[in-house]
Amino acid sequence: MMKRIHLLPFLALILLGSSIAQAQQVLTLDEAIARTLENNMEIRIARNDSIAASIDLQYKNAALLPSLNAAGSQVFNRNNQYQKFTDGTVRERKGVQSGNLSGNIALNWTLFDGGKMFATRAKLEEILTQGEWVIRDQINNTIAQVVSAYFLIVQQKQQLKALDTQLGVYEERTKLARNKLDIGVGTKPDLLQSQIDLNSQRSQRLSLENQTRIAKQALNRLMETGLNRNADQGSDWFDVSEQIPIQSDLSLGTIQDSISKNNPQLQLQQNTIRLAQRGLQESKADRYPTLSFNSAYNFNKLDNKVVVNPFQPLFSRNQGLNYGFTASLPIFNQFRVRRQIQQAKQEIRFQQLRYDQQAFNLRLGAWNAYQRYLFEIENWKLEEENIRLAEENVRIVLEVYRLNSTTLLQLKEAQRSLQDAFDRFKMTKGVFVDRLFVGRFSGKRIEDLLMGAGHRDAWLL
Repeated sequence: MMKRIHLLPFLALILLGSSIAQAQQVLTLDEAIARTLENNMEIRIARNDSIAASIDLQYKNAALLPSLNAAGSQVFNRNNQYQKFTDGTVRERKGVQSGNLSGNIALNWTLFDGGKMFATRAKLEEILTQGEWVIRDQINNTIAQVVSAYFLIVQQKQQLKALDTQLGVYEERTKLARNKLDIGVGTKPDLLQSQIDLNSQRSQRLSLENQTRIAKQALNRLMETGLNRNADQGSDWFDVSEQIPIQSDLSLGTIQDSISKNNPQLQLQQNTIRLAQRGLQESKADRYPTLSFNSAYNFNKLDNKVVVNPFQPLFSRNQGLNYGFTASLPIFNQFRVRRQIQQAKQEIRFQQLRYDQQAFNLRLGAWNAYQRYLFEIENWKLEEENIRLAEENVRIVLEVYRLNSTTLLQLKEAQRSLQDAFDRFKMTKGVFVDRLFVGRFSGKRIEDLLMGAGHRDAWLL
């Protein structure tokens, strides 16, 4: 069943004038999320890293294929040659010209390496999966910030309306104090105190208005939009909705069951364990021999215009194909492979311990947050009732004060009780924040946790 955070009756009026409302765009929570998914730089960076990993994965089978290389050269020489033999004969040639043309194509194909190439390919797949969970974690964290920032603005707008309600009471009190003084039934200190309290409320409202502008700018920053708009609009170029829907059927059992399957941080740790296992496979592969097939086609042509030595050819050409197998067997490598295997096994044990610890902390954190969530729900209901009672009390005492049947002190006490109720109700934002906090443990999409209604399937890629 879907429930909404309804504004209290005294919060129902929209205080902004029609001209201001027209100048501002009402931004729903869905729209804020959509803009963030499209524009947020941190999300875009995470997606770019994932694309890079996917490119590497496209060539995962390349390690199973042979390598083929070609090379060629053409060299021209012009030399002066001089030779002297044991019998005293001397041969000398100047400007001897020659040319050499050579080329080759070589193929190398690793047929067996102890399974290392397969472990490396599987490692690339794990790296891609890791990148996807990194994106999901980044999106969840960023959208959680957006939701919290959005709710803060909604909450501040509610506080502004509550202050306006209080301001109406303080203005009426000040008016009554002045009228009583004019007709001789009031005192100057009562009027002065009423004016002081009124100015204090006005000061609080100015401060809250500034806080709201800062909160809108923070939300704007997360969405990466509107930062370069006209200076006269600043961060107030949009407004927010008056209500945020919340599901009331949050189940701790469902959250706990979902942690191991969907929590990005836990999934990342599982992925780290699998990467360590692939590393162990690579290390073990170094204990086995390697077998490769080699083949090459070679071509060489020598063209000498003049030779000094009569046994030196004027022209020669060699070409042909060769092929064969090469095997290598590791015999002794200073225990390097053994050390690497031991280190890889230790890394797996370490990452498994981290996983167990993280899973325990997540489940414990979810339980604690859920208990806070249940408390905040009950507390919210009580404080909502307290505000209604305090409002009624202020109305009655104000009317009695109007009839000069009570003191200003009693009226101030009633106003203070109403203000305290407002302040306590303000703290019940935990009913929303704690739901968000609990839901994040599950790893589910945040908008599903908060609103239930379907969002775009591309939310998490």
